[in-house]
Amino acid sequence: MSESEEIETGEQAEKRTGDIHECQRCGREQGLVGKYDIWLCRQCFRETARSMGFKKYS
Repeated sequence: MSESEEIETGEQAEKRTGDIHECQRCGREQGLVGKYDIWLCRQCFRETARSMGFKKYS
């Protein structure tokens, strides 16, 4: 894989946009739930979703 075919990572996205998000609870940068500007990783979201008013349907 050449340099022009590099896969973009969070670090490169930060350089490109100047904006990188991380979990507001634990600081993890991967697996974020960004819908509705929640910005929690999926693990923290599962722990706090019910207290935020989300319901599990299945």
